[in-house]
Amino acid sequence: MDANNNDVEEWLSNQGIKSTKDIEVPKLLFNQVIGQEKAGEVIKKAAIQKRHVLLIGEPGTGKSMLAQSMVDFLPKEDLEDILCFPNPEDPNKPRIKTFPAGKGKEIVKQYQIKAEREKKDRSKSLLFIVFSIILLGIILAIVLYKSSPSTAIEILFFAIIGAAFIYILLAMNPAAARIERVMVPKILVSHNPNDKPPFIDSTGAHSGALLGDVRHDPFQSGGLETPAHERVEAGNIQKADKGVLFIDEINLLRPEDQQALLTAMQEKKFAISGQSERSAGAMVQTEPVPCDFVLVAAGNLDAIKNMHPALRSRIRGYGYEVYMNDTMDDNDENRRKLVQFVAQEVAKDKKIPPFDAAAIVEIIKEAQKRAGRKGKLTLRLRELGGLVRIAGDIAVSKKEAIVTAEDVNAARDLSKPVEQQIADRAIEVKKLYKMFTGQGSAVGKVNGLAVMGSSEMADFTGVVMPIVAEVTPAQHPNNGTVYATGKLGEIAKEAVQNVAAVIKKISGKNISDMDIHVQFIGTYEGVEGDSASVSIATAIISAIENIPIDQTVAMTGSLSVRGDVLPVGGVTAKVEAAIDSGLSKVIVPLANYNDIILDEAHKDKIEIIAAATIDDVLSNALVKGPEEEQFLEKVKNIIHPVSKEITTSKRPNAV
Repeated sequence: MDANNNDVEEWLSNQGIKSTKDIEVPKLLFNQVIGQEKAGEVIKKAAIQKRHVLLIGEPGTGKSMLAQSMVDFLPKEDLEDILCFPNPEDPNKPRIKTFPAGKGKEIVKQYQIKAEREKKDRSKSLLFIVFSIILLGIILAIVLYKSSPSTAIEILFFAIIGAAFIYILLAMNPAAARIERVMVPKILVSHNPNDKPPFIDSTGAHSGALLGDVRHDPFQSGGLETPAHERVEAGNIQKADKGVLFIDEINLLRPEDQQALLTAMQEKKFAISGQSERSAGAMVQTEPVPCDFVLVAAGNLDAIKNMHPALRSRIRGYGYEVYMNDTMDDNDENRRKLVQFVAQEVAKDKKIPPFDAAAIVEIIKEAQKRAGRKGKLTLRLRELGGLVRIAGDIAVSKKEAIVTAEDVNAARDLSKPVEQQIADRAIEVKKLYKMFTGQGSAVGKVNGLAVMGSSEMADFTGVVMPIVAEVTPAQHPNNGTVYATGKLGEIAKEAVQNVAAVIKKISGKNISDMDIHVQFIGTYEGVEGDSASVSIATAIISAIENIPIDQTVAMTGSLSVRGDVLPVGGVTAKVEAAIDSGLSKVIVPLANYNDIILDEAHKDKIEIIAAATIDDVLSNALVKGPEEEQFLEKVKNIIHPVSKEITTSKRPNAV
């Protein structure tokens, strides 16, 4: 079966897959990463050669999994324990020593035993002194008792009191206690001999957690202070020594921390100092601490803009930059990977039952839908994994032993993003206040379609966006203006202006003598992009020609200055919004026609019309009549598209 065949049920049956129980989950984390073969090869090479890597891509595409899997391919170097020792010559500059993995605990134990032995010896010495004083007092008391009993009793009393005082004085002497503590080093980084190289996720870590810190000491004098070396805390760069340091959203790291990170990468050592200038730890700085790590930095496209130039240069010069895939081809091999993904999510969660074949089919359909393009499967798998878990929770709540297609369909509704929930309420409000009617006709009014959300979302949320146009004589002759309201972004404003070129061409009228007013109704969240330009043109043309528009029709599409209808994003979500709003027809760009993938709840609910040019849009949106026919005939003679193929169907590439 190739990517053009959407009969998922038949494909799954041919594979002999009855449930996720039939799927073996790879033990190696690297083999659990789906659809990132190119990035995977880079990760292998980078690990073997100990190169740094920058992973750029959409959230949920497997960046952190790839980084974590890197430790399986790192050279088997000897891990080290890092210990911090006191420095008698300069207490504020503790010494750093390294030992083979597992030896650090032994060394500290030896120092602790020695300190304990010294403590016991000191205790014995104290007791000897106390008993000696008391014994001396007893002897003197006996000698003087016959001649002066009262003096003997006083001597015995003062001997006991003196012995107690000396014991307390020596036992509580801070300097003596400090000697015992100073001699014991502190373990900063510890390993066992058979440990894997460390993987340290430092995403969102503050300076102290990333670079190391020295704790504040409230007792800074009088012999009660904590020794400097005991207050030293290792940072993530030191803990990642001989391993991988992963930082997602690298652009959010402070510039000075990025500079310090660059220094650590270059020197492979970095001294730990107090990060707070008001703390007692600010006076302390250790000897350089080993931090020979591989950096895997990650982020979205905007991460590149805010990265420290020198840090990025270091990665590019001594490593790799990789742009992650957000979709993969819909073919047998990749469907099998997606089935493996479902099995992995079930195994990782450990609280949800396996998925049967029908439930797996629904997950694959959802992957097709969220890809937004024909013949593709989404690789935004974190959100898809959320759907898997919610479906599993539903099955658990129903005390089912296996997850069914019914559970997945129910999970779709429960897993709606906040944008979809807002859109659902917005549709209800717009219906209640008749912002769009969904029936009859009106001049200069179009049911446009838009999406909510951003590139951070795995899928878009569609909404109906009424657009109204009105044409009036220009206030100043030959100086007509286009006015647009509705919290428009820069691209949307430019789209409104570009439509004027098509209007001039089609209407043949001098629009410089007109003021054109365009209003985006109820767009409190704002409008960005040019996907409403077809709707804008249709509304303005209707207002100029005084030809009504069918209000049962919704539309979306970008419009070129030559009158071609160009593809837009989120077309499936927009069609679903038209269906949910009770509209009868929807006009979409011809190039997007095969990208529409509807679920069972929306299938066969609306007539979908594919348009290649603006005259295709007008012929299906304007109300039929003599004026409409005459106008369209004129338009067809003006617009000369390369291809006039138009496809109309009530069932587009539906699944």
